Amino acid sequence: MSTISRTLRNLRRIGLKQYGIQLHYQGDTKAGTLVGTDRMGNKFYENLTEDLPLRTRWVEYSQKELDASQIDPGWHAWISYLVDKPPSEDKIMQMGLRPWEDHYTRINYTQSRGAYKPYSTTKPKYSAWDPVAKPRDGQSLFQTKDVREGGEYEQRAS
Repeated sequence: MSTISRTLRNLRRIGLKQYGIQLHYQGDTKAGTLVGTDRMGNKFYENLTEDLPLRTRWVEYSQKELDASQIDPGWHAWISYLVDKPPSEDKIMQMGLRPWEDHYTRINYTQSRGAYKPYSTTKPKYSAWDPVAKPRDGQSLFQTKDVREGGEYEQRAS
């Protein structure tokens, strides 16, 4: 959460619409310079004049489902402070796609309906118990008997 002066300063810098979007999706307001975009259309920002350490870089996702697996690996290294230069300025990161990389970023479907679920092809050792219930004839054992504390069942006096 930011201070009131920082929030008002960011409101003046980014405008009311962007202010509302940031509060809704990030829970905080930030103003900075656009560093670049990745293949998915995510926008990466940086603000070096901010007083908060390790909170000077952030991403605005192009899709409304916020998932870190939507970020390209080079941008992920930059936003995690593993490298100093963004991929748009770094020569090693500018070499493009490697032959084994996908042309699109795959979303991580863990903990969702699309998650990978393995199945077994071996026969199980144990089979589940299938209870067989005796049909009821209307008679219950406890209709004519009384349950007393610490003793046997006794016939109820009728």
